[in-house]
Amino acid sequence: MPDWLWPALGLVLVCEGLMPLVNPRGWRDLFARLLRLNDGQLRFVGLCCVALGGVILLFSTA
Repeated sequence: MPDWLWPALGLVLVCEGLMPLVNPRGWRDLFARLLRLNDGQLRFVGLCCVALGGVILLFSTA
């Protein structure tokens, strides 16, 4: 396994945990809205997240 994998996973978990820690009601409302999206809309949200993450990785390693 690459040396960067565990720190990267840890950072993702820290970032993912911030919203429910700081604003649990907003986090719950966000997920309620996400549950109302259809499959195509959810795929688009996923595509945007993957693309944004890829751009961040591209510029952070340059």
